[in-house]
Amino acid sequence: MKYRSIWISDTHLGYKNSNAEFLLQFLAKTQVDHLYLVGDIIDFWSLRRTPFWPQAHNDVVKCVLDKAKSGTSVTYVPGNHDEAIRHHGEMLLGNVKLVSEAVHVSRDGKCFWVTHGDQFDSAVQCNGFTKFIGNHAYEVLLRLNQVVGYFRRKMGFPYWSLSSYVKSQSQNAMTYIDRYEKAVLHETRRRGFDGVICGHIHHANFIQDDDVLYMNTGDWVENCSAIVEHMDGRMELFRLHPGPVRQQLQAVGEAA
Repeated sequence: MKYRSIWISDTHLGYKNSNAEFLLQFLAKTQVDHLYLVGDIIDFWSLRRTPFWPQAHNDVVKCVLDKAKSGTSVTYVPGNHDEAIRHHGEMLLGNVKLVSEAVHVSRDGKCFWVTHGDQFDSAVQCNGFTKFIGNHAYEVLLRLNQVVGYFRRKMGFPYWSLSSYVKSQSQNAMTYIDRYEKAVLHETRRRGFDGVICGHIHHANFIQDDDVLYMNTGDWVENCSAIVEHMDGRMELFRLHPGPVRQQLQAVGEAA
């Protein structure tokens, strides 16, 4: 598949519940002019606690670097889990441009602010969902995700996130997400952008709020999702649904 731009975030490479294999399949089957890594790509927090770096995580990094070497413009906007490289300022890491935030101009001339988004989280030391249910409970849910996913694949069913479902049923979690989205929209409008593309809260979403478009990439721990720009400028939210025979990309939202 050929896209003008792709935004991915919260891959959490180095974390045992990262769905790096699905991410690798997504990247391997796409061609793109502009690739944005919107924070929490490498999970230094997790690596400090428990060193974990399987081959699939290494393959994802290699795939990104290969794209950069082959002409894709790769921009890395660090998040809070990879903040170790955030404070180096704007620089080039090989063919990857490291910036604190970015501005993307779409094919139809709209200006989008690209930021990880953790500055809008009043409890940046933990994910907003874990704030309400506790880190241990969230870890258990993510482990159950892996178990559920394994058996669903064996039975021929597509990917489904247990933790995302539980999150959607939690009024506290949804209230947090709503407040986060409103705060990001307010700042985007204040800065005069047509829209914003962010991550951080592991909740993929499209919101058209009057003249401002909010797009959250989701993550590759729960949702396996990304934002893509088609060659004509159309923006879409995609989820990667692994089927029993082959991987299929399924569009779940679109903004003209």
